[in-house]
Amino acid sequence: MSEQSSHSKYEFKKKLEELRTKKGRGTELISLYIPSTKQISDVTSQLRTEHGQASNIKSKVTRDNVQGALESLLSRLRYVEVPENGIVFFTGAVDIGANKTNMETTIVEPPQPIVTYRYHCDSAFFLEPLEEMLKDAKTYGLLVLDRREATVGLLVGKHIESYRNLTSSVPGKQRKGGQSAHRFQQLRLIAIHEFYKRIGEAASEVFLTVDHKDFEGVLIGGPSPTKEEFDSGDFLHHEIEKKVLGLFDVAYTDESGLSELVNAASERLADIDLMVEKKLMQRFFEELVSDSGKSAYGEKQVRENLNIGAVEILIISEGLRAERISLKCSNGDYEDTVTKNFKPGDQDVSAGSCPVCNGNLEILERVDIVDELSELADQMATQVEFISTDFDEGSQLMNAFGGIVAILRFNTGV
Repeated sequence: MSEQSSHSKYEFKKKLEELRTKKGRGTELISLYIPSTKQISDVTSQLRTEHGQASNIKSKVTRDNVQGALESLLSRLRYVEVPENGIVFFTGAVDIGANKTNMETTIVEPPQPIVTYRYHCDSAFFLEPLEEMLKDAKTYGLLVLDRREATVGLLVGKHIESYRNLTSSVPGKQRKGGQSAHRFQQLRLIAIHEFYKRIGEAASEVFLTVDHKDFEGVLIGGPSPTKEEFDSGDFLHHEIEKKVLGLFDVAYTDESGLSELVNAASERLADIDLMVEKKLMQRFFEELVSDSGKSAYGEKQVRENLNIGAVEILIISEGLRAERISLKCSNGDYEDTVTKNFKPGDQDVSAGSCPVCNGNLEILERVDIVDELSELADQMATQVEFISTDFDEGSQLMNAFGGIVAILRFNTGV
């Protein structure tokens, strides 16, 4: 995964999170999707028509806000050059609380081409087409089984989800009294066959509903010879049979077996983002538990190692939202720099009181931590990777390590 694509995806995701928090008081927020094939003259013509029709809005406040947003868009479109993937404008009077609104415009260059021109006016921005671009469309069917249990699930992008869990009525190998060995074995084989049929039907219910263009294939896991016995039988739908990518040894056949299957198939899935990120986190954990001293975590320790050029790979959680805030007492009695996490849409709040004189603290500067560390990494020729929180190791990065870790070039003792 390249640093550019990794960082740009992070920024794109963060921008959409911010846009989701913005609300209008009425249908005053305009979302304008312009594909590269659309003539700007046609767009401005429609916006002028919309401006005229907006004069019929009964509420003066809503009317003024809608027309103001349209005028802002028309002004911007005079100078716009539509990129290859198209461009999206989000404009309108955003409610900022205390019975106030603020006219805001956000311009987004999407990571994938916009297919359809769209003008949308509502109390919230229309984000669905851009949110679809965030989804990793690659989907794999997951099936783990033995003769007692089976679980059917999907790997969608980086997220594993269990859909069906089945248990069998196959008797154990010890027969009960009163049955001949032959009769018992026959009944057992019938029960196994019926269970395999149920597994095949469950697999069809899950896998055949997936959009075929995104469905990469099926991974089957379990102990030997059960999985081979199932695969060689006529239990899977013929369309699913053509999609089987491999059989893999796994010990568990419940929901946890799905994760074990994905890990067992790591070589087969080596080119997908999930496995790239898993391997990166695995390398960090290996350095962390070894005596190499070539790992660092937490903002302070990572920053110190970045400053001396010791970081080989800077690893940042996609879930990290934090700012570095410089504070100063209005009376000059105190200065400090603190790091605070924030949520998209958080309103600015008071910086608090001076711990020395109880006077007001002023915010001198706010810097986004991710932007700051990424820029520092760039100066030091450090690779930067962003890790999703959609899988166990990625969630651990955010929750246990604060979202910032590093693999070092050498032991610095820091």
